[in-house]
Amino acid sequence: MNGVVVTGIGLITALGEGQEPTWQGLIEGRTGIGPIATYDPASLHTRQAAQLRDFDVRTYLERKARRFMAPVDEIAAAAALLALRDAGLEVAELDPARTGVFAGGNKELCRPEGVVEGALAVRGADGRADFRKLGEVASSVFPPLFYVEGLQPAVLFFLSQMFGVRGPNAYFHGTAEAGANAVARAARALRRGEADIAVAGGFDDPTSWWPMSHMDTIGVLSDRNDLGPSAFRPFDRDRSGSVLGDGAAFLILERRDAALARGARCYAEIAGSGLTNDRQALTPEPHGRALAAAITRALDDAVMPVDQVGYIAAHGCATRLGDVTETRGIRTALGSTADTVLASSVKPQTGHLVGAAGALNIAVAALTLHHAIVPPTLHLETPDPDCDLDWVPKSARPAATLTGALALARGLAGQQVALALRPIS
Repeated sequence: MNGVVVTGIGLITALGEGQEPTWQGLIEGRTGIGPIATYDPASLHTRQAAQLRDFDVRTYLERKARRFMAPVDEIAAAAALLALRDAGLEVAELDPARTGVFAGGNKELCRPEGVVEGALAVRGADGRADFRKLGEVASSVFPPLFYVEGLQPAVLFFLSQMFGVRGPNAYFHGTAEAGANAVARAARALRRGEADIAVAGGFDDPTSWWPMSHMDTIGVLSDRNDLGPSAFRPFDRDRSGSVLGDGAAFLILERRDAALARGARCYAEIAGSGLTNDRQALTPEPHGRALAAAITRALDDAVMPVDQVGYIAAHGCATRLGDVTETRGIRTALGSTADTVLASSVKPQTGHLVGAAGALNIAVAALTLHHAIVPPTLHLETPDPDCDLDWVPKSARPAATLTGALALARGLAGQQVALALRPIS
């Protein structure tokens, strides 16, 4: 069976635009987290985030191309274009029928101010919603593109149109698992011969007001605003939850023989994947069994022995139960190998990218294998005894002998995703 390799990585995070600025920021231990600046967060418990402060979509797309795009679609499109450039490919080189597009995100209400204004305009005399009035005036009180730009899988259309392709495609809606599922499905499409090249990844803007307002209420975010960026401290005894970040991570996947034939730079091989669900929402199953099963399935799919796993791009969301169950799941799946494996969470630097978080972890795992250096887990000052793995605290670490890696993603509704990667030999 022909292998699937990563030949292009396009990242847009608060650390920079492109895989090189983001990777350099990770290795140098910088963070993109700071006070929320695009609206007044005074009503929120969490008032900091990793926002895209300097992102200008006009660098990537002409006005006509983004006419129907929501802001989050623009981030996705820019990251996909960066991935194609990083792969050394031109749009004209893509075979339309043999190129797939797979994306995952958590796209919700894009411009809430227009919806609020429209809702106020259709109140009846008693102050309640008047649905007859709504039907009569909806086209004039709601933004003209409200229904179009709100379509969750619209990014598939935008990317297919940009690249002129019409191959297999799928959209996955959710949290961290969404982008990881997109990459896993893309790799499977190539392995099955459904396509030769795929554009795959995740995108999200969870720091915008609407998603932030309800993520702020469910108990998964840190309210330690007094600590600044160091409030986000996965696997630490004093962890208090996540801090969100905007961004996108897209990969170009190719069949290995074709990539090598064209002389492409190959970061890593996507060797296998495993997907499970622990049937829990918001609070993971305490023993991490479903995560362990996802890891085992990924390694079986890759035909990779557990002792080949040298690095894990961990989910590391800094919730009390989440970090403990992740540790337990890794230990259950890897056995004694867990005592020597290196693992880290880059979320304290990029923020938790939600729908893009899993895809980012896959990119991080591929870059770690390619550069033979492990990014750190920032702000890990006092390790939790129940999270007893080597999380590479505070600073990056050279790792020249890595023979394999895992990328993990965990969803808010119990989804567990693991991808196994190999270095290019």
